[in-house]
Amino acid sequence: MSLHNWSTRWLKLSLAILLLILLCSLGLFLHMLTSPSSSESAPMISQVRLKVNPILLELEQNHDRLANPVVREQIRATASKENIPFSYVGLDGLIKLSSVPSSEGTLVNLRSALHYNLADVLQITDGNELLEIAFPVMGSPKLNGHQVGNVIFTVPQSLVFAHKTSTVPIFLLVAVIILSLLLMFLLYTIVRRIKGQMLTPVNQLKHHAESILKGKYDEKIQYQRTDEIGDLYAMLDLMRMELMHLSTQRMRQEKAQKELITNISHDLKTPITTIKAYIDAISQGVCEDEDTLKEYLDIMQIHTDKTARLVEDLLVHALHELGQISVEPQERYSRSVFENMLRPIAHIVQSHGLIYEQPSPIPDVLIRIDPVRIEQVVSNLVSNALKHTAPGDYIRIHAEVHSGQFKLTITDSGRGIQAQDMPFVFERYFRGGSSSSPYSTPIQEGTGLGLSICKSIIEAHGGQIHFSSKNGQETLFQFSLPLC
Repeated sequence: MSLHNWSTRWLKLSLAILLLILLCSLGLFLHMLTSPSSSESAPMISQVRLKVNPILLELEQNHDRLANPVVREQIRATASKENIPFSYVGLDGLIKLSSVPSSEGTLVNLRSALHYNLADVLQITDGNELLEIAFPVMGSPKLNGHQVGNVIFTVPQSLVFAHKTSTVPIFLLVAVIILSLLLMFLLYTIVRRIKGQMLTPVNQLKHHAESILKGKYDEKIQYQRTDEIGDLYAMLDLMRMELMHLSTQRMRQEKAQKELITNISHDLKTPITTIKAYIDAISQGVCEDEDTLKEYLDIMQIHTDKTARLVEDLLVHALHELGQISVEPQERYSRSVFENMLRPIAHIVQSHGLIYEQPSPIPDVLIRIDPVRIEQVVSNLVSNALKHTAPGDYIRIHAEVHSGQFKLTITDSGRGIQAQDMPFVFERYFRGGSSSSPYSTPIQEGTGLGLSICKSIIEAHGGQIHFSSKNGQETLFQFSLPLC
């Protein structure tokens, strides 16, 4: 369950319990306001009458047989059973029967001893817990139901005051206590879970973020739960991996750039030194005839072209780094553009002792092309083919129109590309692995920028470039340009 759903559910439950506590407290408060206190409980004479009724009934039935000892003991036994002391007083004030036999035969003041009204009894209690209440004893029907005496009962006040025991406040109080304990448990659980599943993981994230800030990308960030914190951990780990990849790529690029500067510096130094040497030779009059001078100028021309290509590659690379490769396509017919572009290539290929197979005929279609940049692509591809071929091999160029694309294919029968190098052919600074091939030109020659520049130029035209190769047999490079 996500933290959002969990926290929402538990907070709703806590609020519901809190609302129940408030309702129970309000009900208890209202009950206390509306219910009278124990001190205000009304006296209940009915409770006393129910208690003394058996004794009173026996006295009324047997008042004319009180001289019989058996009857007297029977009445005393009933009073003892009900635990209520009594004194039966005749109309003349003489105690005829009592729970205390020693008081029998004594006179009482009927005016002060007889209290039929419960209110009068309460007024004269003076803090005494026992009350003396009088009830009249009526005679049998033979006596026409006249009063024959009075019985004075001694009862406790607890029997007079009937306390109503209501379960409502007890229930509300128990409910408040239980709900309060449950709310405390819920809050404790919420706090514990927030600490365990939010605060602790956030502190760990802080530690991981500090490690990333210090450049320590090797420490894997893991979290076992699949909730919002888990998603945050996963995103941070992806960021760590991306930063690690970018850092590795940056270091590799810096290393490659340093190697590039070193290689270009070396590659520029060699032709410039050669050109300077031939210029010095010419200025010193070493050339004795025109043929020697022409030979020197041809060599100087070759090294000058090499220097110009290196400088151009370096310039295009710099523009590519800035995202500012200048490509200005124009609507041109393909045949005239590529005939002018491929004409000098035939001489270069044949001068290296290779067989050149030119495209015939070149399709004449309207395309959007920057001739200068496409010529740079063709030159790079042919130059790359020359590095991997030997005298007797061939370079074939084929042009066709297929699926709305103008396609140019350059194939050579050279050494091919090693399988481990194929995924990196179009990457910058990549120059391929070493080879034990007996060809005259090492495979590592060059800056490693040519194919990367070719890919950028073709993609800037809206086209595509790809290759296929069989190690030791042939290599094919093909690029396509969209038709207008």
